[in-house]
Amino acid sequence: MRNPRNDSLTVKPGGKARGPVTHRGAGLSRVPGDGGAVLPALPERRCILSGRHDARDSLIRLALSPDGDVLPDVLARAPGRGAWIGVNRAELDQAVAKGKLKGALARAFKGAAITIPADLADRIVAGLQRALADRLGIELRSGMIVLGTEKIAAAARAGVVTFLGHASDAGGDGANKLAQAWRVGAQAEGSGRKGVILPLDRAALSVALGRDNVVHLALTDAAAAARVTGLLGRLQFFLGCDSAAAAPSDQTAASVVEQNDAMDTKGD
Repeated sequence: MRNPRNDSLTVKPGGKARGPVTHRGAGLSRVPGDGGAVLPALPERRCILSGRHDARDSLIRLALSPDGDVLPDVLARAPGRGAWIGVNRAELDQAVAKGKLKGALARAFKGAAITIPADLADRIVAGLQRALADRLGIELRSGMIVLGTEKIAAAARAGVVTFLGHASDAGGDGANKLAQAWRVGAQAEGSGRKGVILPLDRAALSVALGRDNVVHLALTDAAAAARVTGLLGRLQFFLGCDSAAAAPSDQTAASVVEQNDAMDTKGD
């Protein structure tokens, strides 16, 4: 199964991936103003289904509960041995149906008795959504998030917005106006730059951020945006949306892509 996130890696048949991991900012990078110093590559893990190697933070860890249930450990904090997957939901469902996942897990967990929940994919989606919501809450408490349409528009026109997001049930008009303000502030008229429809509706965003009726949000710090988009990207990839959009568990990837496409991409 091809994983487009690993296209930058050179893999020999039957061998390990070679070269730096570059997915979503991972891998080797040079530090501006530091004489071209190279940062170390992020830790890699191997997907038990595809055999591909990728940055650890780009994969999803599976762990065993005390009862032998295979459960998602999206933050990779559970103790004991883990297994990593870097496939999307459709590929995971196929691996489950063909028994490939069970065999791969049996090898990864050294023959331990395991049970694969029928709703494993749903649990992965829920876990990634929860991690994203928690991260947004942390960034808000750290002062990195701007809420409120007028405040976001002002920040966007000032050129300080690094990420623009909308609830999955946000109206197109408000999202389009904020996207236009963002393009103007970034001097990117005509670029088609627009915000991202998040995999959370306004009710979920409001709970996550402890505010009433959160429909839009903006990040004003590049590092904070990278932390949010890292989690968002994993969820998007698992849902098969890639970088176009992210959908809540009860929506199809296609429906969210349609929502994003409905947003204005003109620079005027």
